[in-house]
Amino acid sequence: MPQHVPPSLVPPRGASSVPTPTTRQRAADPSPRRIVFLARRDLGNPAAGGSELLVDRIAEGLTAHGHQVTLLCGGPAAYRDYRVVSAGGDAGHFLRARRAFARQVGDCDLLVEVCNGMPYLAPLWHSGPTLCFVNHVHTDLWGMRYPAPAARLGRRLEHWALAQNHRNNLKVAVSPSTAEALRGLGVPGEDIRIVHNGVEEPPPLLPPSPEPLFLAMGRLVEYKRIDLLLRLWERVRPVTGGRLVIVGDGPERARLEAMAGPDVTFAGHVTEGEKHRLLCRAWLLLHPSLMEGWGLVVTEAATRATPTVGFDIPGLRDSVDHGSTGLLASGESAFAAHWCTLALSRERREAMGQAARQRAERFRWANTVRSFQAVAAEAYARGSVADESARSRQFGR
Repeated sequence: MPQHVPPSLVPPRGASSVPTPTTRQRAADPSPRRIVFLARRDLGNPAAGGSELLVDRIAEGLTAHGHQVTLLCGGPAAYRDYRVVSAGGDAGHFLRARRAFARQVGDCDLLVEVCNGMPYLAPLWHSGPTLCFVNHVHTDLWGMRYPAPAARLGRRLEHWALAQNHRNNLKVAVSPSTAEALRGLGVPGEDIRIVHNGVEEPPPLLPPSPEPLFLAMGRLVEYKRIDLLLRLWERVRPVTGGRLVIVGDGPERARLEAMAGPDVTFAGHVTEGEKHRLLCRAWLLLHPSLMEGWGLVVTEAATRATPTVGFDIPGLRDSVDHGSTGLLASGESAFAAHWCTLALSRERREAMGQAARQRAERFRWANTVRSFQAVAAEAYARGSVADESARSRQFGR
């Protein structure tokens, strides 16, 4: 577990050490050397999820390739191979990000704003090359977490930030579904680039459980809809038998445990070794989420030859090849039917597992880092053109 430290103990590395590159210098070296990620959480935060893992793997990969990477976030800051700076608490840091950037970061060649719901509105206070990183657009999720007036305000602010505040910047989407959602907000398709999630090469695989074992994995929050899964389990269990194991923690855990029926285990946070064991042993990964940018756990399960049953939603349409690597349902009854069908058909389940494993070989973190590097270089070059245009207007050329 990384060691958490207050931001005062993180040594500042401001602009004084490395001057801001000129347009001519950018043209000579088209790759941004100093990259800052502006995101809500560090991976060490107890509330971290797939977005934080994605940023961490990209930051690690960029560091290994010689880039100087800083993560500016809220909550606890941890020592890593790259620098992590905390701008304050989970909510308050949104207001302090600009000051923390000026005082503790100083400057950069490329700022990457991870737009994960509440925006930082970085283009209003940062004039250098900027890239907007989007896991998924939260349109339908605001109403699940906030009362109507606050939900409307949050939704409008998010949409304005993506379509207008970042209108001059490239957007990175993690899937075709996220790209489609951005286009639906009015973001031109030519401004969107897709960078897929990756996975680690797993250790040697373990055999599936001899008894039916079904697995759900993720943060226990409203939109993951584990409560729906528990209700469906009451319909499926008499048909399939076996156990349902739910891995993860979050604010919904106590409520979910109270409503769980027989043969349900809440495992909480698990080690990487236990996670690997469960993903291998499970007959199916069950993913009842309302919305995903990609669904990283789907690919993690696929590398262990475990197929997925989920809903036909944005994100899962990209990470699950329906009918080949898993099944996607249009409604609750179809979800339960898919669950029973694959549980009772070993031959079909194993064929889908092998197809899932073969497809997952395309998604490795090294590929993710290379794709991101290409987009970062493009965003950096676009910033150079914008600077040159601004200079021309300033001097009347």
